[in-house]
This record gives sequence, structure tokens and C-alpha cells, in this order.
Amino acid sequence: MQIYYFIFYFFIYGFLGWCTEVVFATVKQRRFVNRGFLNGPICPVYGVGVGMVVILLESAEMTIVPLYVVSTVLVTAIEGITGYLMDRMFHHKWWDYSNQPLNIGGYVCLLFSLAWGVACVIIVRIIHPVVNRGVEWIPVVLGSILVSILGAVVFVDLCATVSGIMKLNKKLDVMEKIAAELKEISDSLGENIYENVMETMEFSEETKKQLDTTVSELREKLDSVSEEQKGRLEERIDRVEEKIEKKLYPEEQRAIMTELRNKYADLKGKYAELAGRTTLVTRRLIGAFPKMESRLHKEIFNEIRSRVWRRGN
Repeated sequence: MQIYYFIFYFFIYGFLGWCTEVVFATVKQRRFVNRGFLNGPICPVYGVGVGMVVILLESAEMTIVPLYVVSTVLVTAIEGITGYLMDRMFHHKWWDYSNQPLNIGGYVCLLFSLAWGVACVIIVRIIHPVVNRGVEWIPVVLGSILVSILGAVVFVDLCATVSGIMKLNKKLDVMEKIAAELKEISDSLGENIYENVMETMEFSEETKKQLDTTVSELREKLDSVSEEQKGRLEERIDRVEEKIEKKLYPEEQRAIMTELRNKYADLKGKYAELAGRTTLVTRRLIGAFPKMESRLHKEIFNEIRSRVWRRGN
């Protein structure tokens, strides 16, 4: 029967935890945010954490202080283990307390652990007795059917969420490879231009420096301007490099450079397409976990997150 009650408590406190997170996010962001790892209205970490606390401590005859201490330690351990395992399984850090004092790996911190302890004392002493009476009021047969249905729904939700995360990770892998190839082509083009400028006697040293400085300054501006301005800057870079190529390269070399530039443009188009195309699961997770970080593809994930935020999720 303990398992039966724990599953019931998992759904009840998982739902109440989700409601708490939604209210907090709504007040903070002034809009509805579906918080939690799953798509449905449930936060599994709350269900597991609070469910274990009430199962283990509801019958223990403890005064307030021992109850608070044990609850704080237990819930902190559950939050820390959950965060660590999710990080290692999916290669993403879902929440981060690194900016909080006395944190452990960013998974837990003293301030939130102390708050968890207070919440658990209130739940065990005030809320759970009411919840427990409600659960006992439900016939076991009906309750078993209910938790079975809810369990099936959560399982399907979990599969959909995990599938969405795997697709996101695969997309990040592809984007990382494209970014590396773009850098390689860009470096190759830059090196060829630089070498030929240095070798060509038609240009004075002053002209070489001016061209080199112009291209470098334009490229530095690319990361700090809007998409529209970035397009205009890239057109200017192309025009400058095209003029250089005509002066520096014979026809055969220009053909090779053109091929590289076309390949660069194609790869850049694919990268932009991947970055701009996000699934519902990805958008929801980014909204639910504002501090979510990718372990393997931090910069690219941050770019995707910025795009999602600009679109308003």
C-alpha cells in the first residue's frame, strides 16, 4: 500500500508544485509559462521530493526542528541528485544556482534548501493531513484505475519530451559541425586573400593594411548588430573581397574562390534554417528553464534560446 500512496502523492504534489511554479513565473514574467520538465501540468521533482518526505516523515514523531532539518537534507539530496542525473543523461543543465552563495555544482544552494525545509514542514503538518484524508476517501480500486491512467499519460508525455530533447541534441550536433566547417572555409578564404595581398606588388603596404583593417573591422561588427544590419555588413565584406580577388587572382583561382564562397553561403543558409526552426518541446523547455545550459554546445544553444526569446517563445 505504501507504493500506492506514494504514486498518489506523486501526482498530487507534482501538480501542486507545477501550480506553484506557474504562479511564480506568471508574477515574475507577467505571462503564463508552462513550468516543469514535462508538457503536462506536473513537476516530477516536486512529486518525488515531497512524496518521499511525507511517506518517510508523516508517521515519525518529530518536533518542528528535527522535522525541518531532516526535510531540508532529504529534499536537497533529491534536488541535487535529480539535477546531476538529468545533466549527465541529456547533456543539459536545467537549473543553475551558481550565482547563489554556498551552492553545490549549481544544482542546490543553501538559500533554496532552507526554503524547501520550511515548505516541507508546512506540508507535513498542515497540508498533508488533508491530502491524506482525501486519498483514503477514494476507494482503492477506483484509485488504482486513476493512478494507472495518470501513469500512462505521464509515460507518454515523458517519451515525447525525451524524444524532443534527443532531436534538439542531434540538431545541435549538426549545427556545431556546420559552424566548424564555416570557420574552416572562412579561415581558408582569409588566409588566401592575405597571402596574395602580401605577395602582390601592385598594392602598397599602406593599401594592404587598409584592406586588411577594413575587412577585420567589418567582421568584428557582425556579432553585435541586428540581423538586418548583419546582412548589409556581409554584403559590404563580399564586395570588398570581390574587388581584392579580381586584382589578386587569375581566372582559375577566382573559380576556386567562387566555389568556396558558394559552399560557404550554402552552409550558412543551412545553419540559419536549423537555428530558426525549433520544435514545440524546445520552445517550452527554454521557457520553463530560463537558465538551461547545454554542456556540449553552449554557444549554439544560447543562440537558439535568444531567437526563441525574441519571438516571445
